[in-house]
Amino acid sequence: MMGRTGHSITVGHDGRSDTAERAELIARTDRPYCPTVLPTATGRHLVALDIDGTILRHDGTLSPRVSRAVRSCVSAGHEVVIATGRSLLAAIPVVRKLGLRRGYLVCSNGAVLAEIDPQRPLGARLLLTHTFDAAPALTRLRDAWPGAQIAVEEVGVGFKVSAPFAPGELDGRIRVVDWDELVAGPATRVTFRSDTGTAQDFITLASRLGLHGVNYAVGFTAWLDIAPDGVSKASALQEVRRRLGINDRRTVAAGDQRNDLEMLAWAQCGVAMGNAPAEVRAAADYVTGTVDEDGLVRVLRAVPSARARRRCA
Repeated sequence: MMGRTGHSITVGHDGRSDTAERAELIARTDRPYCPTVLPTATGRHLVALDIDGTILRHDGTLSPRVSRAVRSCVSAGHEVVIATGRSLLAAIPVVRKLGLRRGYLVCSNGAVLAEIDPQRPLGARLLLTHTFDAAPALTRLRDAWPGAQIAVEEVGVGFKVSAPFAPGELDGRIRVVDWDELVAGPATRVTFRSDTGTAQDFITLASRLGLHGVNYAVGFTAWLDIAPDGVSKASALQEVRRRLGINDRRTVAAGDQRNDLEMLAWAQCGVAMGNAPAEVRAAADYVTGTVDEDGLVRVLRAVPSARARRRCA
């Protein structure tokens, strides 16, 4: 893990000093607090940002300070890449809220890669998809947790589901189908959820079943996302980095959940939000403020200059 740099004292948006904010964060985790300047190489960076709990608050709102900081980072010459577990359909409204007109989108936890294109009806151009046969894993999960709801993504369209999900949980056209249709054909991402369990229940369940041939991540509730084996936000970001020709020493990532673990480890500087679970904070190089404290603003301001005498502001 990287050491901390910078010793200046500034005043945050809520009036607290930088040192007070740092002390509070250190008390919540054993990771260093996000420094004033991240220890990456000067030059154009790939800055990967999770959406929910990182860009957006838990009530779905976008702080004006965060929105301005994201646009400022783009204006400073960096490549901001949205990296989310959301479907492409669900990510596009956030892209529009942020005012992003170009850039890459990593969706469905890395199974879908797209490029922002406001001229297209969807708002993006689909570049790559990774699929897998979800039937074996879903059959094991279904038998182990009766009554759970299952959703299979149909990229750019919506979801096939075993039963209706709560309003707002899924985007696009939602079709309730029978089991045979649900598990038929290749899938980019599958969601398995229940109202009767907890996140820890699902972590234990996935570990006990020993799911093979897939990659999975448990959310902050009883919500399990399953993706193709070897596919994660990190694997998709590596492809984006290759396409952009950015040195791996100029990569930054910020996130708050277990599906961000690989991404935080992949980046030269991985920063966990202050609201992240302990295991996510432990995997990061640094920790910043919570999403409700606009913690992402500090991260974006700490990205080194993309060109001489210019920083994200």
